[in-house]
Amino acid sequence: MPVTKIVVIGAGSASFGLNTLATIMRSQALCGSTLSLVDIDRRGLETMSTLGARMNREWDARITIESSTERTDLLPEADFVILSIEPGPREQLWRQDWEIPLRHGLRQPYAENGGPGGFAHTARNIPILLGVAQDMERLCPAAWLINFTNPVPRLCLAATRYTRTKTVGLCHQINAAHLIAFAVLAKRWGIQVPPDLDTHPDPAHLQDRAPWVALAYEKVDVKAVGLNHFIWMVDVRDRATGEDLYPLFRQHYRTYHPDFEPLTRKMFEVFGLCPGPGDCHLCEYLPWGHDPHTKPWETYNLRLYDWAAAEKDRQDRARLAAAMAAGEQPIDGLRQVHSEGAVELIEAIAGNTNAYIPTVNIPNQGYIPNLPDRTIVEVPAVADGAGIHGLGLDPLPEAIAELCRREAALAGLVVDAAVTGSRELALQALLLDPMISDFGQAEGILNDYLEAYAEWLPQFQGSKGAGEQGSRGY
Repeated sequence: MPVTKIVVIGAGSASFGLNTLATIMRSQALCGSTLSLVDIDRRGLETMSTLGARMNREWDARITIESSTERTDLLPEADFVILSIEPGPREQLWRQDWEIPLRHGLRQPYAENGGPGGFAHTARNIPILLGVAQDMERLCPAAWLINFTNPVPRLCLAATRYTRTKTVGLCHQINAAHLIAFAVLAKRWGIQVPPDLDTHPDPAHLQDRAPWVALAYEKVDVKAVGLNHFIWMVDVRDRATGEDLYPLFRQHYRTYHPDFEPLTRKMFEVFGLCPGPGDCHLCEYLPWGHDPHTKPWETYNLRLYDWAAAEKDRQDRARLAAAMAAGEQPIDGLRQVHSEGAVELIEAIAGNTNAYIPTVNIPNQGYIPNLPDRTIVEVPAVADGAGIHGLGLDPLPEAIAELCRREAALAGLVVDAAVTGSRELALQALLLDPMISDFGQAEGILNDYLEAYAEWLPQFQGSKGAGEQGSRGY
């Protein structure tokens, strides 16, 4: 395989950065390549650089490692740029994304990628994403931008709508689809799964769930399409035999443990296809998860993210990474960390291997016929030296397609508002959100978001809006 240059922006993260570093360094196909690590956190960057040097020695990876706090130092001649960033204190801001609407009478079920929280999250991350993509246009125009930053489809849409950068989004939520299908069908293989197994991203249970996810991939092959975190299983098969398991899956889910992904079960019953992201993300795009009178979060056990536990987990990972970098902890366990998909994609494009990629986020070009072109859709794909080629699939059932079209239209409006800094578009976007049903509520949430996040929303500062759309303001 030709040697390649990979730039990782956000490399100092003890979670994403550690995983990405390990999967690149263990790849035999990428031996001889250059790995460029970028992060504004000098301490985290130094830790990952030192740890990378240790992997190089002990694993005979033969990778050239360089690092900088300035991405423009390392972007020239890059072939791939991997992006995973978050401005500000991640858990603190996410919690505020949830708490601010609560002051206006809206209890969001999750608040990360959909709902008003999804708007705030998008608006904070888009200025950085666009800065990276614009730098790539100047310094490495042929490179691929591989984006992990959430909300993945909205940020990928910003890159493809406002720059010429080749962009693909990756997400591990397809794991949830495999876990759901496997858990419901496990008795078929004589396997008993724990009664409390679910897809909720509780930091305390992520490691416990990992073996079950691995076993799920051994047993079932799931194809799911739609929008990121809003995908729908269109095919479920026995990986060993190719047998169509969807009819059995449908039958068994009806009588499976009643507490297992109950919102997913309800949507499956009503709309005919099983959603794939798990309840915690599914609820972000529906109008049926926030009613203060019926309290559907109780009916469907829609738990919030544990921000305090996640912050502690982040700190624990940072300490572990530092200990490994210092030679105080072994590193062989990192050879088994689960890949997030970037390495396989890079190997396929750089080596022209014609590899099947289970899920990518790319602009729709008829892959899902009844969703708009250029919408960022999540589909299986084949990757080779010519790029990434989504696989064409049958149209989604019309009711499901309409749910996806509504979210796609909202995503486009959110992106335009976040890029231009138009308060007018921002208010329109909140009013189109399925969780908002009141003008005053939308205006209050928007004003509070813009005030609380002024430091991270420079595009909205200094005027009522930006450009023609924002000239009238609110």
